[in-house]
Amino acid sequence: MKPTPHIQVDQEGVIAKMVLMPGDPYRAKFIAETYLENPVCFNFVRGMFGFTGYYKGMKVSIMGSGMGMPSIGIYSYELFTNYDVDVIIRIGSAGSYTDKLNLFDVLLVKNAYSESTYALAQGGETRDRLPGNPEINDAIRKASKVTGIPIYECDVHSSDVFYRKENCRDYMLKEKGCEAVEMEAFALFHNANVTGKKAACILTISDSLVKMNETTSEQRQNSFRQMASLGLETLLILNKDN
Repeated sequence: MKPTPHIQVDQEGVIAKMVLMPGDPYRAKFIAETYLENPVCFNFVRGMFGFTGYYKGMKVSIMGSGMGMPSIGIYSYELFTNYDVDVIIRIGSAGSYTDKLNLFDVLLVKNAYSESTYALAQGGETRDRLPGNPEINDAIRKASKVTGIPIYECDVHSSDVFYRKENCRDYMLKEKGCEAVEMEAFALFHNANVTGKKAACILTISDSLVKMNETTSEQRQNSFRQMASLGLETLLILNKDN
């Protein structure tokens, strides 16, 4: 096994078969050090930390993806193809397009819609709406019941642009049925499809584009604890079922 340009691992088994993937590499570090037993850092190239440890006896890896589809596209593709990862669950933040959602609500992404050309350019995919893996989504639902963490299921907008010149909230909500916005799920779902692997996405509402309120960086970190617990319990369920 040769290391990739972005992940410097040259031995099999260092990275687990199932990976939890936040966007922020320092959040990956926080989750690993908070929830995993004996976490070991396997990657720090470009500051994109990756850790492997054990959660309730299950081997799991936590790795950052960076921001946007090109970044998660690189890391998820290399994990799926070079490091034989079978499952990636993205955990990240999202902005709400609807007043049904409040700060800190946890979302299960059913489908990711995007105007991005990522999937078309990468593999000729012509669909602009891609689903999360149904097996993982079912496990997330089970984990929600086990943990008591409620989830809201919806479609999201995976945007290439964070600072848009014009507000697209109403269009995305009314015309595309997207109730929240983030920047990575569409590319992750596509990479899982083209590599024959599995991916899903859990999000926490960090900003409301309706009520115009937002969380602080400290609040975001604390709110991510729920999402991290939900993601890890989901992987535990998948591990037992398989």
